[in-house]
Amino acid sequence: MERAEYERMNAVEDRMWWYRGLRALAASQVARALAGSPAAGPVLDAGCGTGGMLRVLGATVAGRPTLGLDYDPVAAALAAGKAGRPVASGSVNEMPIGDGALSAYVSLDVLCHDQVDPVRALKEARRCLQPGGIAIFNLPAYQWMFSAHDKRTHNARRFTRGQARALLTGQGFRVLRASYWNTLLFPLMLLHRLIERDGAESDVHDYPHWLDAIFSSALAIERATIAAGLSLPFGGSLIIVAARTD
Repeated sequence: MERAEYERMNAVEDRMWWYRGLRALAASQVARALAGSPAAGPVLDAGCGTGGMLRVLGATVAGRPTLGLDYDPVAAALAAGKAGRPVASGSVNEMPIGDGALSAYVSLDVLCHDQVDPVRALKEARRCLQPGGIAIFNLPAYQWMFSAHDKRTHNARRFTRGQARALLTGQGFRVLRASYWNTLLFPLMLLHRLIERDGAESDVHDYPHWLDAIFSSALAIERATIAAGLSLPFGGSLIIVAARTD
């Protein structure tokens, strides 16, 4: 993407209900999982974009320092400035990180990207994690929901929970939690997909304050449900917590 597009995303992502909800959910899951993990070392936001999630994670998570990685130098520079954390430029398909260096690997809507090979990326994640290290994945759900938004954001694939489980277990991960989310709003998402034009703009934009508040409240309810240990049966996205096997 061009710098102007990154700068637009850099601004909108901190205001938009979906990004705020995703990051709150992912941050709570990685902190909880790391609290019971023996792995030491940094927490990597792999494919950190312009740094919104890295800023939410903060300087440390459960006593482990944080850092970021993004393939685009422009995004990496914006992320470092936003989060105030070290950010390297590199691909998740071949990471510039040593074997067993990480305690946790955070991957939010990265395995779906058209420049990412999911199998290679997972092999790299496993290589860089210590045994027992934690991996958090967010993935768009259901290939039949593929949309103009996916094309605009360079997504190539969407996943069911079963497909994601099989992919992870096949590359040396044990799935600890797997839940759909964006469930309450899923009927609206489905309606939007049915009526949208093929060349529609990305869904990433500012929403009216009242609508943002309603959507944010729906995600907060789901977040509390998942935190209570329940898994939602369907939704627009998947959140997965996994651990590297020995």
